[in-house]
Amino acid sequence: MNLPRIAILHYSAPPVIGGVEAVIEAHARIISEAGYPLSIIAGRGEPGALPDGVDLVKIPEMDSRHPLVVRQNQLLENGQVPDDFEDLVEQLQLQISPILERVDITILHNLFTKHFNLALTVALYRLLDESKIKNCIAWCHDCTWTSANSRSSVHPGYPWDLLRTYRPEVKYVVVSQNRQQELAGLFSCPPKHIEVIYNGVDPASLLGLSPKGCHLAKHLGLFESDLVMLMPVRVTQAKNIEYALHLVAALKERSIRPKLLVTGPPDPHDEQSLAYFYSLLDLRRDLEVEEEMLFVFNSGEDPHEPFYIDARMVGEIYRLSDIMFMPSHREGFGMPVLEAGLVGIQVVTTAVPAAVEIGTDDVMYFDSAEEPAQLAKRILDWASHNRAYRLRRRVRQSYTWQAVFQDMIKPLFVNLAGRQDALPG
Repeated sequence: MNLPRIAILHYSAPPVIGGVEAVIEAHARIISEAGYPLSIIAGRGEPGALPDGVDLVKIPEMDSRHPLVVRQNQLLENGQVPDDFEDLVEQLQLQISPILERVDITILHNLFTKHFNLALTVALYRLLDESKIKNCIAWCHDCTWTSANSRSSVHPGYPWDLLRTYRPEVKYVVVSQNRQQELAGLFSCPPKHIEVIYNGVDPASLLGLSPKGCHLAKHLGLFESDLVMLMPVRVTQAKNIEYALHLVAALKERSIRPKLLVTGPPDPHDEQSLAYFYSLLDLRRDLEVEEEMLFVFNSGEDPHEPFYIDARMVGEIYRLSDIMFMPSHREGFGMPVLEAGLVGIQVVTTAVPAAVEIGTDDVMYFDSAEEPAQLAKRILDWASHNRAYRLRRRVRQSYTWQAVFQDMIKPLFVNLAGRQDALPG
């Protein structure tokens, strides 16, 4: 069964710079990556600024900066309906209607709540009246009638009243609970009739992740985890990795979803190093933390092929982590303390000399004789009181664009498509 065909409409599309355009670009990326056929219909924009596979249909008169629209807006903002207003409405109807006939879900960004092209708003309302828009979503980022800055641009009567008219066949979406209350008050409808879907962030661009690093993060489930701990070390007995395994088990027992990443491999030419590695695999299995404790070099698509990472990717993993964990028996220097300090993540380490000299009172120390359960309690106490960590965890779990799509946008599509007898084939 094919997925519904989706169209996004706005005055303009990327590379035009604007808050709504940025959201449209993000929506286009996650919707197309999910396999939905997608078109963007706008007055301005360039195909090269959109994700691969997304079609751009340009209708110049949709642009809020089109000369005819600008001239009409000058009159409309002064309370006058231009003589040629209905001509533009009809022209827009004729251009948009045949495009939307091939669309199953139509998303209108700000077009039902902002005044920047009222002829376009009227044209879309009439297409709704004629049942030529299927499964309409009005994504309301802003609202002219409730805005202190733009309220003077609208006036009682037609066509301005359309921007405060509730249509029961339209699914309204806003970007915050505050906006939900605001719009419900304007429409005189229950707030539950307006859905809240937050904006998201793209961790790949914000954290500077390469395609390989982004793939690794998704493959290892880092975005969903509660606590990401990094051990940027090779597999040697001096690194005390067995303690780390017991710590992960202790965290898991407390209903925490941890991830512990060891970046370095064992020495393939050293039998003692390999024996230690295999003993760790046995311990990992016995403690039932095979999903939580991961050797990055062994985390590629093919478990039989080493997954080599360079220093740049280690840096990416640092930026994805909450804690740098170093339970070493001994260290010549302890470079990870410097690296974690620069990245700005919590350091939890044994009191090896260089770590103490560099970290002073700004890191969390423990003795390897300390019970892992006790250290787990200390780490969770730190986590519960650290506001930056709590916000970081909440954003990565719930407010990346991928999470927003899976938790909020995709269910909306599924519900809308369910109104039809069957999804389009």
